[in-house]
Amino acid sequence: MQKSEQPLQILEVLEPSGGGSGRHFVDLCAGLKARGHRVTAVYSPVRAEERFLRELMALDLAKVIALPMLRAVGPKDFASWRALSRVIREEGPFDIVHGHSSKAGALTRLRLPGPHVPRIYTPHAFRTMDPTLSSKGRLVFGAIEGILGRFFTDRVICVSKSEYDHALGLGIPASRLAVVVNGVGAIPAGRRAEIRSQRGLSDDALVFGFIGRLSAQKAPERLIAAFATIARDMPQARLLMIGSGELEADVRHRIDAAGIADRVVIEADLPGAEALQAIDVLVMTSRYEAMSYVMLEGAAAGLPMILTDVGGTANVLDHDVNGLIVPNTDDTGPLIAAMEALCDGATRGRLAAAASARSDRYGVAAMVEQTLTVYRQAIADRQRARD
Repeated sequence: MQKSEQPLQILEVLEPSGGGSGRHFVDLCAGLKARGHRVTAVYSPVRAEERFLRELMALDLAKVIALPMLRAVGPKDFASWRALSRVIREEGPFDIVHGHSSKAGALTRLRLPGPHVPRIYTPHAFRTMDPTLSSKGRLVFGAIEGILGRFFTDRVICVSKSEYDHALGLGIPASRLAVVVNGVGAIPAGRRAEIRSQRGLSDDALVFGFIGRLSAQKAPERLIAAFATIARDMPQARLLMIGSGELEADVRHRIDAAGIADRVVIEADLPGAEALQAIDVLVMTSRYEAMSYVMLEGAAAGLPMILTDVGGTANVLDHDVNGLIVPNTDDTGPLIAAMEALCDGATRGRLAAAASARSDRYGVAAMVEQTLTVYRQAIADRQRARD
């Protein structure tokens, strides 16, 4: 077991409790504990996924606390803030308080005047990166992020260069920013036939895969519309969708309306990393991202990918080398064309070979060590300010 010379008392706080941010949260908590640090984890049960809870509880951390937090801004935030302040007061003292996602990030950073331990914030995609956000929303959320970043945060950890550039645009000084790209563990292998068989997917099926929350951010309706088009001319094409969310009922309705229900499998319980074994082409249709775990795991699995041109895409994909980049638009024409291109065996084989050759570039250990470096720098800066 690798341990740092000075173990830290760390509080990690997350609101979404699932998806990519949940994956990051679990991996980070596990990595910090393995290095000898005492980790207390706070999560919101409001949007918690069962798989996230199982994995978090299995870590046997110092303490795991369920504290309700809502994604939307509202009067209940005050109660959440008071409860979180009580956790910081009663469960500490902590050397670091680290908030993940916009709501947990705000609640952990808002504090009364006086001495405090360093506050770290990982947005996992700033709200203002959402291209569908109204101009008023962009102004309000941008102002909040800018004020909190400048005056209430010791470090903002961005997970990609594009998110770092976005943070600078919000007025957060470079001295408060750090880039730590997400990392992934070993990708499971050896169960391709089993996973396919259990879900009615034949060995010779061409399986396009979607992994992520069924939410507006992930834009699953784009993929459904595109798949419905290519499925007419590609009898072997199938779509495996791993995830759940607020758009699940709408997604199922769209699938039924398109007449492709017998060609699509939707499941929430199978871990995304496990599902990659059954997939031939990974498709991510997001409207915005910072650095998606789905991208990283797909790259680590050596899969050819079709990704919208969002944050993090350039970190894992070179267009027409290990996959295809499509414009971030609701016009499904480019997505249809990309999926049609990957239906060709020769093209798919060429991209898959390049993807496999670069599959060892991303690891979770580096992410944990780089995060610890940010913690140490923040603690040292705070100590210098006190001296």
